[in-house]
Amino acid sequence: MKRLKHVLFLAIPFMLIVGGCTTSSSGDELSLDYEKYTLDNGLDVVLHQDDSDPIVAVAILVHVGSNREKPGRTGFAHFFEHMLFQRSENVPEGGFFKNIDEWGGTFNGGTWTDGTVYFEVVPKDALEKVLWMESDRMGYFINAVSLASLEGEKPVVQNEKRQRVDNQPYGHTQSVILKAMYPEGHPYNWTVIGELEDLQNATLDDVKEFYEKWYGPNNATLVIAGDIEKSQIKEQVQKYFGEIPSRGIDTPMEPQQVSLTESKSFYYEDNFASLPEIRLTYPSVEQYNPDQWALDALGQILTDGKRAPLYKAIVEEAKLAPNVRSSNGSNELAGTFTIRVRANDGVDLDSVRMVIDATLEKFDKEGFDVKDLDRIKAGLETNFYNGISSVLGKAFQLATYNEYAGSPDFVKTDIANIKAVTKEDVMRVFRKYVYNKNRIVTNFVPKGAADLAIEDALLADIKEEAIVPFKPTEVIEEEGGLVITKTPSSFDRSIEPEFSQPPLVTPPTIWTDKFANGLTVLGVEANELPLVNFSIRIKGGHYLDDPEKVGVANLMSDIMMEGTASKTPEELEDAIGQLGANIRMNTANEYIQITGNCLSRNFNSTVDLVSEILLEPRWDEEEFDRIINQTINTIQQREANPNAIAQVVRNKMLYGDGHIFSHPTIGYREHVESISIDDLKDFYSRNFAPNISNFHIAGNVSQSDVKKALSRLSSDWGSKEVEMPTYEVADTPAEPRVYFVDIPKAKQSVIQISRLTVPANDPTYDEITVANDRLGSGSAGRLFQVLREEKQFTYGAYAFPGRSSFAPSTFSAFSSVKSNVTKEALDTFKEVIGEYSDTYTEDDLNKTKTSMIKSNARNFETLNNLLGILHNISTYDLPQDYIDDQQKTVTASSIESIQATADEYFDLNNYIFVIVGDKETQYDRLRVSGAGDPILVDRYGNVTESI
Repeated sequence: MKRLKHVLFLAIPFMLIVGGCTTSSSGDELSLDYEKYTLDNGLDVVLHQDDSDPIVAVAILVHVGSNREKPGRTGFAHFFEHMLFQRSENVPEGGFFKNIDEWGGTFNGGTWTDGTVYFEVVPKDALEKVLWMESDRMGYFINAVSLASLEGEKPVVQNEKRQRVDNQPYGHTQSVILKAMYPEGHPYNWTVIGELEDLQNATLDDVKEFYEKWYGPNNATLVIAGDIEKSQIKEQVQKYFGEIPSRGIDTPMEPQQVSLTESKSFYYEDNFASLPEIRLTYPSVEQYNPDQWALDALGQILTDGKRAPLYKAIVEEAKLAPNVRSSNGSNELAGTFTIRVRANDGVDLDSVRMVIDATLEKFDKEGFDVKDLDRIKAGLETNFYNGISSVLGKAFQLATYNEYAGSPDFVKTDIANIKAVTKEDVMRVFRKYVYNKNRIVTNFVPKGAADLAIEDALLADIKEEAIVPFKPTEVIEEEGGLVITKTPSSFDRSIEPEFSQPPLVTPPTIWTDKFANGLTVLGVEANELPLVNFSIRIKGGHYLDDPEKVGVANLMSDIMMEGTASKTPEELEDAIGQLGANIRMNTANEYIQITGNCLSRNFNSTVDLVSEILLEPRWDEEEFDRIINQTINTIQQREANPNAIAQVVRNKMLYGDGHIFSHPTIGYREHVESISIDDLKDFYSRNFAPNISNFHIAGNVSQSDVKKALSRLSSDWGSKEVEMPTYEVADTPAEPRVYFVDIPKAKQSVIQISRLTVPANDPTYDEITVANDRLGSGSAGRLFQVLREEKQFTYGAYAFPGRSSFAPSTFSAFSSVKSNVTKEALDTFKEVIGEYSDTYTEDDLNKTKTSMIKSNARNFETLNNLLGILHNISTYDLPQDYIDDQQKTVTASSIESIQATADEYFDLNNYIFVIVGDKETQYDRLRVSGAGDPILVDRYGNVTESI
């Protein structure tokens, strides 16, 4: 099904899931109920009514992406998306950043090669307000653009590029591939984020031209999905959008496939890469080309699963890498098919290439087992329903299919085309587009390891930004200030609509049960979709690790998914795939968790497999060796990731050397190399028990059916006493402690400012959460507003409390800032947090109460939301109505109570500061006399130099 690919989002860290959605299905046909109509100005409007929760999603998809940019103005579509969040004629500066959050909603925007999407999810009483704002930027934006807003947004977008590309391992790979794959002038010759130089050169005339040419209502689709009254919504849509005139271009571009006359190879020594990576990229086809669906299947068949030929050859036989990935990416104009291997330390990429080529040759001769194609098809329905579990997912699906396929109902065709793919189709497209075809080969290797690249590779041409001294941005404005000329309208658009009737929020009914062996069950029956999500959390996890052999708990969740006593790893994988189910296992600080997601009709069979996994581990020696290698590979990648490094150092300093949480869950290389499979068996025998476990379930299944499905776990899983160790945490600092980790030539500095507070079930935890709302919980928070919007130091700055039950919870403020403003950003953090209590106002309090109370409407929407509530209840020993208690805390808050909490828990003298950046240019600038002078530490927090 259609996904938005390579999307760059504006600011809020969302995972965007776009998929199918339905409120009706019959036989083999899955579809979504909707109503579509078109305004006189050409705006397509799609409505979907879903009254299961009192919320509404609004999505506007504009048919313009980076493929409409001019050479020399790369990155402009994404930059323009940012501009549209500034102000319009009737919506004041920063209205989107502040208003949506204060109305209890969430929002973002995203740009990719072929389009730009803007979206909000709000309680239904704020819908008209959203339509007012969205229509104002669609039709009444350009007169409000100023030189100051243009220049002020440039550093923000440039910071986003540094964060997403320049400061990331393998971040420049896509740029190298695109420039080699597509000729100059082709719309896919550049990345969506573009070049820093092009962004800097953008002018007001560029903004105006882009708006007039591409942002007419006739080039967009508006979708409103959720708890709506269609007749009322139609009137509001007509009022706010109907008088916006058509303008610009609304004709889709024709496909522009490419072919390569020869293969090309490139290499680059990546400052952040710790392992060599090779990618082989072939030209493929545009979206909805008849070959797309077979190519999509080929991508999964080559690498997904134990039988996958490239997996077997590279991972199991040659042992060159812990995994391999291949996929087809079909966009509006053209597509690519990519094989990617991030190899083990020191592996020569020539050897990887040779194994890939030999495997492709073998695949041409032998083909594949049709069971693998059947497994892909079996997961269609589950994936379809997962995609529609939120009103936002529904809105995205409707908008995407309407704009690119001409009908919101194209999902039926999309699914039918996937189901129609045959083995012969897969082999045909393999031979047509991949086997023995010209390709782009990229080799990204660690600094100083150019010899690992393939022999014929040329040095890639990549522009590296120099770190220069900080110079404050000059405020630029038109002479005499900007005077906004209002565009005529049939009504006064400067008047913000009122909230409609407040929504009635009905919390779900939670049922509980407990078996004789101590296994506790918590559930919510939710029947909107034929879907079930469930989990088992076994208390302990990393907390039960031996400090001298850290990483055993993490390995448990890997080895237990590799077969059972009666099923090989391949057979277990097949059994899960035939059900179209998803079963995963992971280890966290305080628990090991196994999760399941399946169609409700397959719930019993899925739980049977989970029971078998838990009660009959296989302890496969070959898989254990692979997992050890994969874990070491992951540890090496973590050691090159600035954000991961900051987290590791933070935890060491917060908890102290004597606490298990001072160690990373995944462990250390020397520890992992010493772990044997007997260590895992011992961990299992001592620490897996039903009496410290909780089963959580949300979905279309009754309490009685759940109890029946759990019969084996309740009867065959014997209880035992599990000893929970006790650890002392480090004392709270009495003065600030600052630690600096050197990442040479880093383009950004990661800043984390943290302390320990209280356990998650302490009433004070809610008070800290409330007090933080206006400080750092989102785009309306002061940290975001000052560090990003006012000073343009960063792409985003936030603060959040973590949750913990075996130790005090954390509270952290964090950001990634341009390297040359590290000191200035740190000073700003101190200023904003330090002055927060004294400057907290009645207006802050009122906005916090409105936002946190109204956002409650979104707490119960999806099965994952409901599962999260059950997790919080069991993991942190919270009452079933803990959300009501949180709301009471919000309601009872006063300026005095917020200030008291801030004085107690936001006192910077009690904080640990971790900075990960370029020592050569930034460390000396941070030096101070006395407390707060930075201490140099390595990537694990060990002091490297006496100060």
